[in-house]
Amino acid sequence: MRLAVRHETHYDYDTPLAYSAQRLHLWPTDFASQRTISWSISAPGFDRALGYTDGFGNRVHMITFGNLEGPVAIVAEGIVEVTDAAGVVRGLTCLAPDAVFLRQTKPTTANAAIRSLSEKQLAGKSVLEGLHALMAEIHHKVAYELGTTHTHTTAAEAFAEGRGVCQDHAHIFIAAARAGGVPARYVTGYLVTGQGASSTAAHAWAEALVPDLGWVGFDPANAKCPTDNYVRVAAGLDSGGVAPIRGSRRGGATERMRVEVRVEIAQQ
Repeated sequence: MRLAVRHETHYDYDTPLAYSAQRLHLWPTDFASQRTISWSISAPGFDRALGYTDGFGNRVHMITFGNLEGPVAIVAEGIVEVTDAAGVVRGLTCLAPDAVFLRQTKPTTANAAIRSLSEKQLAGKSVLEGLHALMAEIHHKVAYELGTTHTHTTAAEAFAEGRGVCQDHAHIFIAAARAGGVPARYVTGYLVTGQGASSTAAHAWAEALVPDLGWVGFDPANAKCPTDNYVRVAAGLDSGGVAPIRGSRRGGATERMRVEVRVEIAQQ
């Protein structure tokens, strides 16, 4: 299936923006079940961007710009061809050793409740069976509700609250998997939910390492493994490491951000 994606991020400021440096995770990575047909990024300073592939296999761009008085727009768009591999990710180069993805970060640190969740769902099962059970239990226990959490909400906080968004579902899954000794990583990308559908953010899910199978995606927010309705962009230890846009600035007081994401099934 071919998916057409347009991801727009707009910034407005009350005072002129003197200087800005931003890291972009906005370019999909190709692997066995995903191929980029066309892709572009429009942003101030992108013609001078430093592009590279990081140790996790992500395509990254660093941009700098300044002396702007008006609003700033960063737009990524293109077409990606995806085949349904039941969530299995093959053919993706990641230089980081698998053990790196056992590392607990602040958003993914497991507390007693998450460790109990991990033990209950993973113990006595094969790794694959246990991860599917974990995904289903998180989906059941944590309701999807916009506006109930924020960027810095931790897995422990969201699990205790019983509410959150896809970022929180992924963090809880990762925290529980790592607590059970299973390497897991955070994934950002896009999900088509219907013809002409749009949302205010990209999507997020998790991937875990399954013996004899490799890395497999799990989306607790939707209780399913990624299909050809998903476009994978980047992966890391947690949401902070692979935010679509992250950086710093001088000037530009009172920043206001507006995001619009549109994902559609493209004509074949």
